[in-house]
Amino acid sequence: MGFRLADLQERQQQLILVCGGFRVQLQADPLLRTKLRQADAAGAMLGGLWNGAYLIAEAGLLDGYECAFHPDGWVMMAELFTKVKVTGHSHVVDRRRISCAGANSSLSMMLKVVRRGTRQELVSAVEEVLSCDKMRETFDVSVVSIDIDPTLPQSLKTALELMNSNIEDPIGVDEVAQYAGISRRHLKRLFCQHVKATPPRYYLELRLTHARQLLQYTNKPLLEVAIASGFVTSSHFQRRFREMFDIAPGQFRKRTNR
Repeated sequence: MGFRLADLQERQQQLILVCGGFRVQLQADPLLRTKLRQADAAGAMLGGLWNGAYLIAEAGLLDGYECAFHPDGWVMMAELFTKVKVTGHSHVVDRRRISCAGANSSLSMMLKVVRRGTRQELVSAVEEVLSCDKMRETFDVSVVSIDIDPTLPQSLKTALELMNSNIEDPIGVDEVAQYAGISRRHLKRLFCQHVKATPPRYYLELRLTHARQLLQYTNKPLLEVAIASGFVTSSHFQRRFREMFDIAPGQFRKRTNR
C-alpha cells in the first residue's frame, strides 16, 4: 500500500527518517523540504540513512550538526554544505539529528536512539531479539569506517585514521606502523585479519576512491585530481585508476556527468 508524501502529518511525528540508496537521485524536492522544516519546527528528530541526509542538508537543517554519510558522497557533501560536519563514522546521533552511512549501520544508529530515551533493560531486550539475525557488517576495503566495529584494535583504528587524514600527501607504511605503536609485520597482520587487504593496498584503494569522488562531484582537471589523491604524475594516476575501476578517469567523468 503506497503512501503519498503530501499526506504526511509531519507536525505529529516524533521522528522522520529519510532513506537513501544507490539509485536515489540527490536533488531538491520542494515538498519534502517544506515537510522537513515544519517537522523540525514542531520538535521532531530528523534522520538520514545512506545518502538520505543530503535532503536534510539541502533543507538547511544539518548546519552545525555532525553527519554520517556514505563514503561515495563525502566530497560532494563537503563541497555543497560547508556548515555540515561530515564524519567518517558509520552512524551519528547529534542532538535531534541522526544519520548512518549505510543499511548495515542503521540498526546501531536506532539502538543508540532507543538507548538514549529509555531504560537499559529495554535496549538489552531489543538487542537480544535481534542478535540471532544480526550479521557482522561487511568491510569494503576502500571505505572502511573506523568505528564500524567497536572491537577493532585501537592500533588499527589509529592507522586507519592516519591514512584517511593523509590522502593528498601519503605517508609510508613504516611511519603508519610507528605512529600506531606496532611493528610493520603486526600492522600487516591486523589489516589482513580485519580489512582483508594489506596496508599498501588499502591505502591505494582509499586514495583512488577519493579520486573517483572528485571526478564525479567536482570540475577539477585530471592533474589536480591526481595530486589531491596523492599521485605525483597524471600518467601514474590514470594507470592505477584504470586498473582498479576498469575505466579511464576521463571516461568515468563523462559517464557520470551525462
